[in-house]
Amino acid sequence: MKRLLAIVTIMTAVAVPAVGASASMTSNQNIAQIASSDPQLSTLVSLVKEAGLVKALSGSTKLTVFAPTNAAFAALPKATLASLAKDPAALTKVLEYHIVPGVLPAATVLKLHSAKTLEGARVTFHVRSGHAYIDSSEIIKTNIYASNGVVHVINKVLTPPS
Repeated sequence: MKRLLAIVTIMTAVAVPAVGASASMTSNQNIAQIASSDPQLSTLVSLVKEAGLVKALSGSTKLTVFAPTNAAFAALPKATLASLAKDPAALTKVLEYHIVPGVLPAATVLKLHSAKTLEGARVTFHVRSGHAYIDSSEIIKTNIYASNGVVHVINKVLTPPS
């Protein structure tokens, strides 16, 4: 019962659509367009462009993106960002670790224990103190629907296992 209450609380608190998208309807914009129109995701958009992933996020393949905010990227050590900027393969690996094939609305995410990412490793999901997490990152906004999937905004950059 406690878990159900936590799930209902989370769904009520974080199911806030962004960029005019409704939590119950699909947008005409694709994931790349939605991310580009959200100022708090501008760092992610820049890195997606650097990694050459815009086409993947604009295509018809259904995806779920766990999108770190600009603040999440700013919290990384400067050396980490510099290293990723110099290594396109490592940058792609990190970004693909934020993407899960298929459309996973928040209600589905909360029922899962883990999911395999495009990078190949698994991310884990859990609820703690009424908040939903993917690995150690809190999911702070959910169900931003796109024509090719859904975006959930997170507060930390995920790091794939070595």
